[in-house]
Order: sequence, then C-alpha cells, then structure tokens
Amino acid sequence: MIVAEHLRKTFPGRGKDKTRVVAVDDVGFTARDGEITGLLGPNGAGKTTTLRMLYTLMAPETGRVLVDGLDAAVDPEGVRRRLGVLPDARGVYKRLTARENIAYFGKLHGLDAATIASRTASLAQALQMEDFLDRATEGFSQGQRTKTAIARALIHDPRNVILDEPTNGLDVMTTRSLRGFLKALRAQGRCVIFSSHIMQEVAALCDRIVIIAGGRVSAQGTPDELRALTNEANLEDAFVKLIGSEEGLHA
Repeated sequence: MIVAEHLRKTFPGRGKDKTRVVAVDDVGFTARDGEITGLLGPNGAGKTTTLRMLYTLMAPETGRVLVDGLDAAVDPEGVRRRLGVLPDARGVYKRLTARENIAYFGKLHGLDAATIASRTASLAQALQMEDFLDRATEGFSQGQRTKTAIARALIHDPRNVILDEPTNGLDVMTTRSLRGFLKALRAQGRCVIFSSHIMQEVAALCDRIVIIAGGRVSAQGTPDELRALTNEANLEDAFVKLIGSEEGLHA
C-alpha cells in the first residue's frame, strides 16, 4: 500500500522571475493493495512530479510518503526495495539485449542467476516479449522498449508498482497487451499506481481515480463515485466538470 500525505513541491521561476512555481500542492491519497489507482489529469497537472516523490526521486517540501508503512524520508532504501517503477524516461541500454537489460537490474537488486532467469521467463511470457527477448535493444519500437523497462522494473518482484503513462505512444495491440498485464498485477494483490491523461485508459483499468489539476487534487474516488459527485453518466464528462476545462483531455 502507498500513502501520500499533504505533498508539496515547488520549483524556481524561470529567467528574472524569482517567484517559485508550485507544481504539487497538498496532494494526498491512498493506493491500496489489490487495486489499480489512476492519477488522471491534463498535461502539466503535476502527475509526474507526484510520482517522482512517491518513488523517492524527489523529496517533498512538506508531507510524507509511506510504502507498506515505511516512511520514504526515514528509510528510502527500504521503500525502493518495495517499489517497481516505470518512470517517464524509459531509456534502455542499447548495446544489451532485452534479457541482459533485465538481468542487469536483477543483479543490482542482489538476485542470483537462477532467480533472474526464472523471473525473466515469467515476465517475458506475461508481457509477450519472447520474440525479441534476445535482440539488442537498439532499434526497438516504443512498445518493445516500454515492455523491457517494465520487466526490469519488476524483476525483484515488488508488491507496489508505479507507472508513469505506460501506454504513451504505443500502438493499439501493445496497449491492449499492457492493459491485460496490469490487470494481472492487480489480481496478484499488488498495489498499482499509474498516471495518464487518456480517459479510456483510466476507465478501462482503474478501481480508484485521483484527479489532479493545477497541482492539486480536484476529486478522488471510484468511477461510480465521481460520476455521482458530478451528476454525470459519462466519466469523461465528469472529469471535464471536475477540472473545469477541456484542455489536455484526450478521449
């Protein structure tokens, strides 16, 4: 389980403007085990900054992050061991094969060769990677790079998974494949958080939705609760009403 409490993050203004820009302001929510929690919002809403604080890449100026009860500020290493992360930057080592990329991360986590091999085989099957697993990643498609990055993020079998716009730039078939994989993670009882600005992704996958706009939580709840809150039958219409703008919305 991942808990975010009163997170705030600002950045320096550009040029001569010394006013700090508020990227995230008092964001809080709970992502439970066995559920998929979606962070939904327009581009620039603060979703990626929020995720970076969750996986300890950034420290919040106020508030705290708890992962399975561990405080990220007190025990960041313990928190990282419990997380599998697909960040917004998905670089893979181009001279290595997909299998070698995954094995390298397994070794960083202290796994032995037999465990790495077994988990790689399971992940490759689940992500439909067998046909390119032993190819050098240079020249991979966006979908192949994303699958490789997800597999290496999960090689240590974390109970909590964070994905920043995992289907961004993917074709229809790869997107469908990843949807099925995320549902399988949920069925295994894992805590899954992913960010998106694509309504159909959130509607298809999420048990709970946290809507972020302008760095703040506009609303959160199940899809049914958000529709009831806005008196809208359609989740997209509810989203537009809750953020007060259609800017950045992709149906």
